[in-house]
Amino acid sequence: MDFIKITEQASHYDNLESKSITEILTEINIEDRKIARAVEKTIPAIEKLVDGIIKRMKRGGRIFYIGAGTSGRLGVLDAAEVPPTFGMPPTYVIALIAGGDKALRSPVEQAEDNYEHGWDELLKHGINNNDTLIGIAASGTTPYVIGALRNARKKGILTGAISCNPNSPVANEAEIKIEPIVGPEYVTGSTRMKSGTAQKMVLNMITTTTMIKIGRVKGNRMVNMQLTNQKLVDRGTKMIVDELGLSYEQAHNLLLLHGSVKAATDSYKKGNK
Repeated sequence: MDFIKITEQASHYDNLESKSITEILTEINIEDRKIARAVEKTIPAIEKLVDGIIKRMKRGGRIFYIGAGTSGRLGVLDAAEVPPTFGMPPTYVIALIAGGDKALRSPVEQAEDNYEHGWDELLKHGINNNDTLIGIAASGTTPYVIGALRNARKKGILTGAISCNPNSPVANEAEIKIEPIVGPEYVTGSTRMKSGTAQKMVLNMITTTTMIKIGRVKGNRMVNMQLTNQKLVDRGTKMIVDELGLSYEQAHNLLLLHGSVKAATDSYKKGNK
């Protein structure tokens, strides 16, 4: 199959500036409905990647995301959400973005155009065969991502790529290709829209499934979440009330003593055998 840059194709809509607000919002929503269907088609590839990640994480491995622009920011966002949601140290899911932290808020000129910078940054983190590298690039042409995947695969590291164009250069450097093809963007070429949403959905699926399967969720609850605000303390307290049948005050004190729902309930059950 030839590489077709669908993300750069003309929008199905035109004369956007002449449309009413209602028309614009409705048309964007119509296009957004295509995203979940596109992601659904990639589930077999996501499953293969997650299976490999789980095996490696159980040996102490990590997930690395690498990307530029919107794609890189989405990787940083997903990585940042793992510690508070699942109580994992921030060293287990690491996101690298071309241009560094400055690029989170402002474009860094030509940061993504070097084929070696990405790999050099990964080496500083000591990437190894227990780790997994996931390249994120909506267009599938980012040199920063291509070079990192190429070098990682040569070293026998598990590699995956998330791109919204079929048979892209980025995907061809990875062992596992995840290609949610969402079609042209509502605003031509604006991959922060459907492509970005599809990428974030895939990242959610990867990390959530991985965390569930390595024991960071019980039932359907975030029993290892970090207690970073009163809302989460209240939520955790109610989880303990439901599981142990304690009063709210007892559960609250137990949670604050142990720092997580899982630690609190495990300790209580152990002491009451």
